[in-house]
Amino acid sequence: MAGLGPVPLAGLMLAEMGAEVVRIERLSSARAFLTIPGKFDLDRHGRAVLRLDLKDPRAVELVLRMIEKADALVEGFRPGVMERLGLGPDVALLRNPALVYGRMTGFGQDGPLADRAGHDLTYLALTGVLHAIGQKDGKPTPPLNLVADFGGGTMFLVAGVLAALLERSRSGKGQVVDAAMVDGASMLAAPFFSFLATGFWNETRGSNLLDSGAPFYDTYETADGGYVAVACLEPQFFAEFAGLLRLPAQLAKAQYDQSLWDDMRAEIAARFATRPRDHWAQLFEQTDACVAPVLTFSEAAAHPHNRARETHTDKGADMLRPRPAPRFGRTHSAVEGPRQTSAAEALAGFGFDESEIGGLVSQGIIEE
Repeated sequence: MAGLGPVPLAGLMLAEMGAEVVRIERLSSARAFLTIPGKFDLDRHGRAVLRLDLKDPRAVELVLRMIEKADALVEGFRPGVMERLGLGPDVALLRNPALVYGRMTGFGQDGPLADRAGHDLTYLALTGVLHAIGQKDGKPTPPLNLVADFGGGTMFLVAGVLAALLERSRSGKGQVVDAAMVDGASMLAAPFFSFLATGFWNETRGSNLLDSGAPFYDTYETADGGYVAVACLEPQFFAEFAGLLRLPAQLAKAQYDQSLWDDMRAEIAARFATRPRDHWAQLFEQTDACVAPVLTFSEAAAHPHNRARETHTDKGADMLRPRPAPRFGRTHSAVEGPRQTSAAEALAGFGFDESEIGGLVSQGIIEE
C-alpha cells in the first residue's frame, strides 16, 4: 500500500531480491511535496503500480481478491486506516489465512501515542537514541532519517515479514507483523542499554567511547577543510595510528588514560590540520589504524573499494545508486528500474482477465 519512507524502501528491497511487488495507490495519491521524476523515484521502481479508487467498494473487492493470491501485504498507515478501508487484517486473513500482513507505523498498533503523527526525528527522540547523538555541550544531531525510518522501520519490517513467511512454511498460517519505528530504533540501541547497566556508558552526550567522547573515535578537520574519521578502539590499532601520526610517546602509551584525553585530542587535531584530507587518506589506507576520509555520497561511489565491489551502479537505472544488498551466492539480486506495466499485466497473476479489467478501467475504478 503506497506511502512514504519505510514501506516503499521495503518494497524496493523485496522486489530487487526477486519478489513480485505491486504498489497500490489511491487515485488522489499525488504527493504534496517531494515530487520526483519517475526515472529517479525509487519508491516506485521494481514494481507494478495500480491506482485505484479505494472509496469504491468494487476497488476494495479487487484488492481483497489480490490478497487471496498474495504471500504478503505491507502497509504504513496509522492504526485503523486499513480497517476503515475494509482491508484490515481480520478481513484479509479470512480471505487468505496464509497471508503475512506487515504493518509499519511510528508508534505501533496500540499505546497512548498510536494515533499521533510523527516522522523519523519524532520517533528517534522518544527512544533515547537522539539524545545520545551529537558533540559534547552541543545539541542532539539528526542522523538523517536513517535510524528510525529505515533502520528501525524498513529493516525490521522486512525482517518481520520474511520471518513470518519462514514460520508459515512450517505452520501453514499467516499472521500480523506489527513493526513500529520506536520499537525498531530502540532495539538497534540494545547494546547501549547493556553498557548503561554495567556503568560503561553515561548519559552525558559526547563523553563516551562511541559518541565522540574518546579522541580516538571522532572526526577531525584537515588543512583543506575536509574531514577524516578516526576509529582505532583496540590498542594494537591505536598503536599503529599513533606511530603514523607521530603522537608523543606519553600519549601513544596511554590510550585509555582519560586524564590525558583533552591533550590527546588537541594533539591529534593539530596534526591533522597540517595536511589535506587525501594526504591522510593515502597515508592510512593500507594500514589497520582505522582511519578513513569522510566522503560525500558522490565521492563514496568513486572510491576504489566501492568501485571494485560495485557497491554503486548505474546499470538498469537512469542514475547512480546503491546496488541491492545483501548479496546472495545463488539467487542474485538485480537493480530494478521503473516498470511500464499495464493494469492487465499487473493483475493477470491474480486471476483477473482482460475484459474484467477493461470494465473496471472504463468505470473509473482503475486508472491506467
